Amino acid sequence: MLTSYFRHYAESYSAYKSGPVCYEDGCLYRGLITLYEATGEKSWLDILISFAQKQVAPDGSMTGYVLEEYNIDNILSGRAFLFLYKETGDERYLKASQTLASQLETHPKTKAGNYWHKQRYPHQVWLDGLYMGLPFQIEYGQMTDNAAMVDNALAQMEQALTLMSVGQNGLYAHGYDESREQAWSDKETGLSPAHWARAIGWLSVALVDICELVGKETMGPLAERTVKLLAEIVKLQQDKGAWLQVIDQPDLEGNYLESSASAMFCYALLKASRLGLAADLSDQFVSVGLKGLAYLEQLVIDSDPQVLPHIVCVAGLGGFDGNYRTGTPSYYVGEMIKPDDVKGVGPFMMASAEKLLRERK
Repeated sequence: MLTSYFRHYAESYSAYKSGPVCYEDGCLYRGLITLYEATGEKSWLDILISFAQKQVAPDGSMTGYVLEEYNIDNILSGRAFLFLYKETGDERYLKASQTLASQLETHPKTKAGNYWHKQRYPHQVWLDGLYMGLPFQIEYGQMTDNAAMVDNALAQMEQALTLMSVGQNGLYAHGYDESREQAWSDKETGLSPAHWARAIGWLSVALVDICELVGKETMGPLAERTVKLLAEIVKLQQDKGAWLQVIDQPDLEGNYLESSASAMFCYALLKASRLGLAADLSDQFVSVGLKGLAYLEQLVIDSDPQVLPHIVCVAGLGGFDGNYRTGTPSYYVGEMIKPDDVKGVGPFMMASAEKLLRERK
């Protein structure tokens, strides 16, 4: 494991948005948690606490957090707050988690019952948001003995996958617009037009994390859907070991091997094997996951100074910063690339932790 790289990255990390709670910092939190759980080394926990204390005041208030924005991305950090409350007993993290849970109580939903991605993206469900919100909802529901919260999260995931499945190709659209008002949405299906790898990466991570939380049996049909998705991801791995930014279009001009999605797929494949999600595919999931992780490790080793390259900074749908994001294949390959972006390094930590858990069996 690239321990020195991860440690230097975490110790020199600055809040992504200069302080306010955001999903980008939540990605680092998840990486630190998995490294701590895999190694037992308290230094990873100490780094996590040092960051979280800057974002959560003793009264539980979170820096820059506005509930009424109904931003599902902000929920992700709540998983770290739940973890820290269980680990330290510090009430600030419980209070912050309660605030985030209260957001979900009133968060706008589509008619089908899925959370809007954000207040400013009405009637829309994005794959990203399934990862940001639903595992936290399950964890919080479990901690508070609220079975209805857990059941609702599982139902939302099932409904979203039903709506966002694309034909028979085993993949899912990045976004769904219930209103069909967005230019990017198909007027028949409401779906966006391309398969962005990181969106599918968020989904794959959400599914294996949910499996760990509730168990394969409780997942029901979601377990089968998870295996089917991961089997398709296996087929789409490129020769070098990584996955493409537009995952299913190798001939697309400007398409490239994208590191954040690749790290997410490695994590999901290795974790699915560890959890026993697909016994007949377990060995294949491991070999593909380890091949992808080896590719990412080599990218870091070969760079000076050490960085994880080829991470798309951000991609979305609809209006943002005066631009309209069309969701087409050419749109995705045109977005800015940023080495060492936390949306890649956090999942890289997570995948490395899964590898370490496997080695220490």
